[in-house]
Amino acid sequence: MPESTERNRTRLMSPNFLQLRHLRYFLGIVDAGSFTGAAGMLHVAQPALSQQMAALEAELGVELLQRSQRGIRPTAAGEIFYREAASIIGQVEQLDRVVRSAAGEPEGLVRLGMSSGFAVCWACDFMEACRMILPKVHLRLVAGDIVRMRSLIASRALDLCFLLEDEPIQGLSRQPLFHQPLSLVGPVFAEDVTHTISLERLAHLPLVLPTRPNTVRSALDRALQEVGLTPNCIAEVDTFASALSLVNAGIGNVIVPKIVFSDMPGHGRLRLISIDPPIHVTACLISSGNTPLPFAAQAVGDLLTTHVKLALRKDSKKKEG
Repeated sequence: MPESTERNRTRLMSPNFLQLRHLRYFLGIVDAGSFTGAAGMLHVAQPALSQQMAALEAELGVELLQRSQRGIRPTAAGEIFYREAASIIGQVEQLDRVVRSAAGEPEGLVRLGMSSGFAVCWACDFMEACRMILPKVHLRLVAGDIVRMRSLIASRALDLCFLLEDEPIQGLSRQPLFHQPLSLVGPVFAEDVTHTISLERLAHLPLVLPTRPNTVRSALDRALQEVGLTPNCIAEVDTFASALSLVNAGIGNVIVPKIVFSDMPGHGRLRLISIDPPIHVTACLISSGNTPLPFAAQAVGDLLTTHVKLALRKDSKKKEG
């Protein structure tokens, strides 16, 4: 860790500078996107929150929050402060539970990140399984793109991430869970009975694509560029749920791994078409390569691995049937 960053962390932990509640206030404001939302979530009066943040920015000598009509967003300095504050709070929350958990049943907070596509399909079932099998584990789920997940893992704001890769992420520990081709998913048309689609035809279809940077987008762009083509992108979205709503409305098509479509809720009105030649991505469980996982996080990772294997087995049986 750079010396300047270490000095800042030491300063943040100094009782003469600020208290843990200030860090929690800042995290709450950023997560809620507004002082009003954070005040309700933290059970703190809004004027008090505003005063605390103004004092914090004055003490640091930098602007941490960017205020606009659209809400509150962290500045570049605020992004750094958010990662460090989340890491500090996470370590404090874990401290007593880690000691108890290591001696017996997995216990404590586990912060799990998922790509938005996996979150739509698997988050509810997996959180229910975790509640039943690991009752003393408190699972905190964060959905987002690969850039955000990578940053949160590196800063120790997350313990684990379940996401797609088209190329290995350097500097992080990774456990590949499955390797699958991407497929085209769109509305069902009676006259369209094809089961495969070429890259040339795919490039002309209306596509709802994730905003860059994104693993699926990168893999698709690269495959089309290799044959001199570009996708017909009619809309870019930040989340898989947003893309799915446009597809269900008949506006366009989406590109996903086959397993995601198999577990997609309410996909009866959609069709799945294989892309030829195939475009592969790998689903991985990602964690920090610098520190070992806490016992509870290891248990969640093992349970997620089992959950994914069961989903793959179910999908395989559907195919055989």
